[in-house]
Amino acid sequence: MKKPFVYFLTNKNNTVIYIGVTSNLMKRIYQHKTKSYKGFTSKYNCDKLVYFEEFQSINEAIIREKQLKSGNRKRKEELINKENPEWNDLSEGWLFYFD
Repeated sequence: MKKPFVYFLTNKNNTVIYIGVTSNLMKRIYQHKTKSYKGFTSKYNCDKLVYFEEFQSINEAIIREKQLKSGNRKRKEELINKENPEWNDLSEGWLFYFD
C-alpha cells in the first residue's frame, strides 16, 4: 500500500477522530497501533482505522487532509458512516510486514 492516503483513526469508544496523511498506509497504521511515536494518537489511544481515501499524489492527499481537518465532526462522521457504518477497524486482519 505505498500510495498516498488520507485516513481517520479513532479510539475504542469512537470519541476521538484523528486525521492523517501518509505515503504508506499499512506501515503508518502499524506505527499507530504500536505507539511508535508519542503524540496525539498515542495519548488518546487512536489505533482503529475507520476511513481512508487513496490519491495519485501526496500533494493531492495533503490538500484533502487540510480540507477534512477544517470540517466539523458531523461531516467527518458522515464520511465514516457512508463507507463504514459500524465503525469497524478496517485494518483488522492486516499482516504487517516491512522489508
